Amino acid sequence: MEQGPIRFGVIGSGSWATALVKMLTHGGHRIVWCVRDAEARRQIGSIGRNPRYLRSVRLDVTLLEPVTDASEVFRRSDLVVVAVPSAYVAEVLSGVSAADAAGKKVLSAVKGILPDHNLLLNDHLAKRWDLPLSDYLTVMGPCHAEEVAAEKLSYLTFSGVDGELVERVSGCFSTPYINTVTNADVYGVQFAAVLKNVYALGAGIAHGLEYGDNFLSVLIANCADEMAGFLRKAGIRNIEVGVHEWPADAEHRKSPNYAASVYLGDLLVTCYSPFSRNRAFGTMIGKGHSVKAAGLELGMVAEGYPASRCLFEINRDMCAETPIADTVHAILWEGLPPAEGLRRIEKGLI
Repeated sequence: MEQGPIRFGVIGSGSWATALVKMLTHGGHRIVWCVRDAEARRQIGSIGRNPRYLRSVRLDVTLLEPVTDASEVFRRSDLVVVAVPSAYVAEVLSGVSAADAAGKKVLSAVKGILPDHNLLLNDHLAKRWDLPLSDYLTVMGPCHAEEVAAEKLSYLTFSGVDGELVERVSGCFSTPYINTVTNADVYGVQFAAVLKNVYALGAGIAHGLEYGDNFLSVLIANCADEMAGFLRKAGIRNIEVGVHEWPADAEHRKSPNYAASVYLGDLLVTCYSPFSRNRAFGTMIGKGHSVKAAGLELGMVAEGYPASRCLFEINRDMCAETPIADTVHAILWEGLPPAEGLRRIEKGLI
């Protein structure tokens, strides 16, 4: 990628995509933005507001070019941000050819596993377009779109194996209300983002069953331990809490470990925050709603629901010890009554 201004593209028009667009336009970056339909395109292009999500956010229309064709975004961009729920990524990108994507960088804001393939986005794109890992980055971390809209201080972690590219791209998202962190742990941050959504469902189920804060703190602490065990099985090594490599330059941050914002921090906020759609979905399940009814009432995608099945299937080969995640899967996919599931979880907590 040339050293001039990055030509950004964004695919997705939900709340998280809109928040990322807000960050980029805050820094004066021009964006070709693929949105869902012609009406969203018209309103974004004319008044700078997303008609469906984060409607309070006003965007600079002089920096935006809304389109409805994902392949056009790739053809006209250097780096494409994919911010689509995991269940719809394959469909949205189906019209994009390998020729369209050749030489382009992809920044994933997808906190899920593609359910029809049981693959992380980078592995799916490597199979479909032969996209090299060096051209792939992720943006993850505890950063609810609603707080970005209100310009409350948040932290985002950008991961990639090309350190120079990661630093350059992360700087484009930095604002007075967004602090950016970088690391090279592409697989670890994605698996952590998937797992925390599943555990937030469990925390929500417990909340819906009227368990108290004392129990929730124990549950989430055990979820953190279970997550660390899964990441270790997946080959992730930077998870020893309290151990850091300190750079020679004192102005730089210490090296990340499992206690960093993108791992433990994102787990905590997703399990506790009222903005967490996975917690809200789980709460409805705990109160007796069916999965279908909870999804209809939520009105947005709870990534943890399909992820719970994907992780269960992936873990058949990995064989990590995940009794909490397994129980959430059994509640959502096998008809296990929520109260019985939580009693099962209770017995294994420490």
